[in-house]
Amino acid sequence: MVQEYDTLQRRKLIVEVIDLERIKMGDITLSRVVQGYWRLTSWGWSPDELLHHMNECLKRGVTTFDTAAVYGGGECERQIGKALALDPSLRGRIQLVTKVGIVPGDGVTSYSHYNTTYHHVINACKECLKRLGTEYADLLLIHREDPCMDPRECGRALKALKTEGLIRAYGVSNFDPWKFNALYHAVEGELVTNQIELNPVCFEHFESGMMDLLADYGIHPMIWSPLAGGKLFTGTDDEILRVRFVLSELAEKYGTTESAVVYAWLASHPVKALPVCGSNRIDRLEEALEGVETRLEHMDWYRIYTASGQKVLR
Repeated sequence: MVQEYDTLQRRKLIVEVIDLERIKMGDITLSRVVQGYWRLTSWGWSPDELLHHMNECLKRGVTTFDTAAVYGGGECERQIGKALALDPSLRGRIQLVTKVGIVPGDGVTSYSHYNTTYHHVINACKECLKRLGTEYADLLLIHREDPCMDPRECGRALKALKTEGLIRAYGVSNFDPWKFNALYHAVEGELVTNQIELNPVCFEHFESGMMDLLADYGIHPMIWSPLAGGKLFTGTDDEILRVRFVLSELAEKYGTTESAVVYAWLASHPVKALPVCGSNRIDRLEEALEGVETRLEHMDWYRIYTASGQKVLR
């Protein structure tokens, strides 16, 4: 009980004194921790409640909010737009990140697919802006790598949107190194990020070379599902239990929580990733803030890297 109290007091102190690092991406600057609204429609919030949550994030230095056209069938963007309409002055103090390129199945289209053609990207972005009730998005991402993508055509759409002032910067999400490189060169190096899944049980982008490519280009990834959707603390698989054991030991060593240790692990990598916190609880966001301010010893980074048993050092 005493340790739990000490941890809460330490987190409170960090949140009060922290000057949260900001990361420059092309023409924009984002907060080091991003608030994600993927699950927003399941939270049952009114516009007033969402506005309150956004203001609580701002108090803690978190100014960047992540959503997508496909989240809630567009309803997530609509709810954000309704909240911003209650306080138009908020728009100039935040950064909105949204994504296009996934076409969900509906009554007309019976199956989901990807579309990164010129006209779809242009029109999908404009629809996002209508739902968000804003004249521009700070960052637009192509949501998924498209096996039928023409990088030059997609690149022309992204450049046109930026030239028109509808977006301030653009990047991708869930791209492998080859498709990232193709689009990167098509837009003459203007991609500012790749939003990818990365956590102590998901190493796809280490294994593919994506992390190395981003480090080489000096590009900061955004990280979705940093806690594996909560599975790190609820799962019962052997690899999860091994990770949890290591996280518990390191949480005690650093006087923090297991969640904060995961964020510290992400923040300690030299690529300077921006984790997306998908919880609606402010205390969870505060754990993320504490984590990115905690520097792990080099050996402890590798303890987490190898904890699941998936990665074996040679």
